This record gives sequence, structure tokens and C-alpha cells, in this order.
Amino acid sequence: MPIRQPIVCVLGHVDTGKTLILDKIRKTSVQAREAGGITQHIGASFFPVDTLKQLCGPLLFMVKGEIEIPGLLVVDTPGHEAFTNLRKRGGSVADIAILVIDVLRGFEPQTYECIEILKTRKTPFLVAANKIDRIPGWNSYPDTPFLKTYKMQDRYVKQDLDNRIYDIIGVFSRLGFRADRFDSIKDFTKTVAIVPTSAKTGEGVTELLAVLVGLTQQYLKKRLQTTEGPAKGTVLEVKEEPGLGLTINTIIYDGVLRKDDLIVVGGKEKPIVTRIRAILVPKALDEIRDPRDRFSSVDSVSAAAGIKIVAPDLEGALAGAPLYAVQHGEEPEKYAKLVLEEIERIRILTDVDGIVLKADTLGSLEAIAESLKRNDVPIRLADVGDVSKRDVTEAMVVKEHEPLYGVVLAFNVKVLPDAEEEAANRNVQIFRENIIYRLVDDYLLWLKTQREAELEQKFERLVKPGKIRIMEGYVFRRAKPAIVGVDILAGRIKPKYTLVRSEDGKEVGEIQQIQEKGKALPEAGQGMQVAISIDKPMVGRHIFEKDILYVKVPEHHAKALLTTFMDRLTIEEQEALNEYVNLMRKKIPFWAT
Repeated sequence: MPIRQPIVCVLGHVDTGKTLILDKIRKTSVQAREAGGITQHIGASFFPVDTLKQLCGPLLFMVKGEIEIPGLLVVDTPGHEAFTNLRKRGGSVADIAILVIDVLRGFEPQTYECIEILKTRKTPFLVAANKIDRIPGWNSYPDTPFLKTYKMQDRYVKQDLDNRIYDIIGVFSRLGFRADRFDSIKDFTKTVAIVPTSAKTGEGVTELLAVLVGLTQQYLKKRLQTTEGPAKGTVLEVKEEPGLGLTINTIIYDGVLRKDDLIVVGGKEKPIVTRIRAILVPKALDEIRDPRDRFSSVDSVSAAAGIKIVAPDLEGALAGAPLYAVQHGEEPEKYAKLVLEEIERIRILTDVDGIVLKADTLGSLEAIAESLKRNDVPIRLADVGDVSKRDVTEAMVVKEHEPLYGVVLAFNVKVLPDAEEEAANRNVQIFRENIIYRLVDDYLLWLKTQREAELEQKFERLVKPGKIRIMEGYVFRRAKPAIVGVDILAGRIKPKYTLVRSEDGKEVGEIQQIQEKGKALPEAGQGMQVAISIDKPMVGRHIFEKDILYVKVPEHHAKALLTTFMDRLTIEEQEALNEYVNLMRKKIPFWAT
């Protein structure tokens, strides 16, 4: 069976140099013309085998001297949003990924998220430890292999780089991966290869390619075998093109796609069945998203290919949705059922008390839903599209039972005006973001803060333990009310708190007032000596000097303190609470359990 070119994806935190690495290989500078220097579109480039030979020439011994794959199809993604669209049932369309890490900054929030997504989709990857030219004292030798340029650096510069690579290896180890610098690895299947690179000067880029080629042909051969059957693909982007109308940028990962084929593709309402009018491909070594001399039209393409499909009735096509070509003589219904099943698996519509999630593509929807599930956040509704009034109403229903889950998470979508109004009127929180990890993080942080505040309020409402001793020689009035000086041994006392005796747990009365130097106080805490008035007892009959009294803590308050809030009490308060609970259990064996 023929083997196809592997589909390679480039991932990493913003500004780590993803596009620059590709540009270095592509030698065309899309980067310079792109908004803000960060990739905004999804594109794919094909690197033919000749280009690879030219670039890896001197390093071919690393891949046993021969390049067997017909080239590389590299998808240039903005962060990992596009990688999430490269989805298919049970994994990813990408065969292998390059994870770009800034060697100076090491692991960043999105790096962890990329690894989570790669793990979920079971995609093998290698690491480009980029920006080595920024290491203090580094002398650059443009377009030189890393091992050569490394030998020519000063000792302290080498040491600095080694330490930074060790730090990255250390983080991988904590995440459960074995990783090492590529030239120290014996078995590439068990160890993540780290290739130090500089996208700016080109140092290390040849090794990055050589390791990539070697990895794919050694370990992914079986996966790269293609069939001659009808094409299977995934929609990367739905795009309006001047003169062509709505088109779909698609990655074909198996089979052959022909002009005039009948295709089934996932749509918002239902699967779309349509016939291909034209298959457009970019020239080799050029970009889908920015070809200088536009596209060339072809009659057929074999996997793997990044193509643009022109066809009628593409309204409502979804990025991240599967695409199947229908075999001659077969019914499109069979494929429509497959497509529908797959999309329904990602969309969520339940009646659980959970959040409402709206995203721009199926891929981002799936990735965010996976991330929320990992953080034990329940989901009531997850779908592609703008936030509508109905979504806000769903969140309202949840808010009545579970205020912290009655929210809407909106990823890269608009909030419609009537939904905006409804959310403001009903006080429903809408979280908006166009970076996946930030959306999830913002919500989780809010959730944590709200839970913390809720617990704080609950805690404040509870009667806390208190332990006092009546001081000798400080009886100011014997009864009606009794006024005595007390020493607060633990916890706190407040007016209206009831006091009980330490020997038998009998109630002696309620504190009416607390005074210090003639001034009334709202509460008094451990270490203070204050005068208190108690309504019922008589000193000398019910209470005596040197008596120890406890604050009466209601049973359900004691239970809450013991189970939920023990860590908020001081050690003395904990001891006073335990003494009080033991006192009560002498009277009622299972009190506060």
C-alpha cells in the first residue's frame, strides 16, 4: 500500500515562534504580513520530498539515509484552536505535532493545555525548544545545524542552555513523560525528543525536520498507509471567497477525492449533501491562506492534502466536522448517519444543572468540553453558534438551583442583542474569550472565588466556640443581671450567645452586654479580659468565681464546623470545640455526628 505524507501540526503558547519556524522552512514570509505577528488563519503547506532532501541533506544519516515519505503536509495553526478542529472519531487527523516552547520562558499556561489536548487525542509529538539565539552570550551561525553551532559556544552559554533544557525535561517528568535532548535518545517511541532551535536564525531547524521525518517513517508507517477508496477528511475552516462564494478548507487524510464527487459534510442543522464543483489546491511550498498566485484547480487529490472545496449549499457547514465522499452506487444516507452520530457525540443537551457552552467550531467545542470535564464542571448544553436568548434562559433555569453553574461560556462567538439584554436583566454571567485556556481559567477562577465567598458567608453565620473563666474578685453584681469579669481563654463571645457550665453542660443564661473600660463591645476574643452581664444566673448559686463556661454552639453549627470549617478555626478554638462536643456527648452520645 502506498504511504502518504504525514499531517504535521504546530502547537504552542502565543508568541513562541510557531509560524516563524514554518517560514524558515518555507522561505516565504507570511509572518511579516500577518496581523500582529500571530497566526490568525488556518493554513496548510506541503513540503515535497525534494525540499526535505535539500534541507536535511547532511543529516540524512539520522533517518538511515533515505527519505521514504512523499513529503510533509504541515498545518499552520493559530495556537491549538485549529488543532482541535483536526479531529476525527477517536483521535486526531494530525499524525504528529511539533510543540514549540520558548526556551527562555519554559512552560506557559497554553503549553500545558496543548499537552492535555495531545494526550486526549493520542497524538505523538516532538518539542522545538525555540529562541536559543536569545540566550545571553549566544553567537548565532545562521542556518547551521544545532550540534555544530552548540560546539562553537562559550562554556557558560552551553551550561545556560543545558540548564534550561533540564528544566523543560523536569516539567515533562512531573507530567508523566520521559523527555531528552534529541541527540541523547536511543528509543524515540518512549522518549519525547527536544530539539533546540532558533526560528530567527535557522539554527537547529534542519535537525527538527530530520527528527520529524525519522519519527514518522519509523513509527507511523502503518498509520500512513492509504486506501484508493473514497476520500475522508475534516473541515478546517468555512470561508467566503470573492467570486467563489462559500468554500470549505479541508484536510483529506485518506482515500481519493475527485471533482464531481458527491460529498457529505457536517452542518449546523443537519448533514449537508452536495456535489463538488471544483477542487482548488495551493502550489507546493505555498500557503492555503495566502497564496501569491491564488489556487490551481485539479481533477483529483489523494491523501494527505490541504484543499479548498467549491460546492453549492455549503451554508451552515461546521469547522471541525467530518467530510466523506460517497462511493459510486452507495446511498449518501449511510454517510449522513455517520456524520450525524459524530456531531451528536460532541453536542451536549441534557437537563443536568450545568453550564451553557457556545463555541465557533466543533473542534473548539470538543476541546473546551473535555477541559471542563477534566475539572469536574457539569455541562447542560454545548453547541456551535452565537449566544441566543434561549441559551440565557437555560442558564437561568440552572441558576435557580445551582447559582455557580448558571452561566454561559462563549468562545469566539457573538452574543446576540436580545441575549445580552436578557442576561443583564436576569443577572446571568457570560464569560467571553477567544483563547481556550483563558475561557476555562476565567470561569474556574470565578467559580473558586464565588465558592470561597459562599463558604465565608456560611462560616460567618455560624456560632463559633468560646471558652471563658470567671475571674476571682471581679463580681460586680450578683444577679438580675449578674455582672462578672471574665478571662477569654479561647474563641470569642458576643451578646446574645448562651453560656453553659463546663462540668455538666447546663445552660446558665445569655450574655446581654460586653464591656471593656466602660465601653460596650460587639464581640471579644481570646486573650481579652472583659466584664459581661448575664441575664439568668445568680453568682454563688448557679455560677462561681473561677468557673469555666463555654459558648453554647447549636448542634448543626457544631457539625458544620467539625466537617467543613475546622481549618478556619485557630488551634485553641478547635480544642475548645472538641471539649464542648465531648461535654455534650456525655449527655447525648451521638451529638453532632
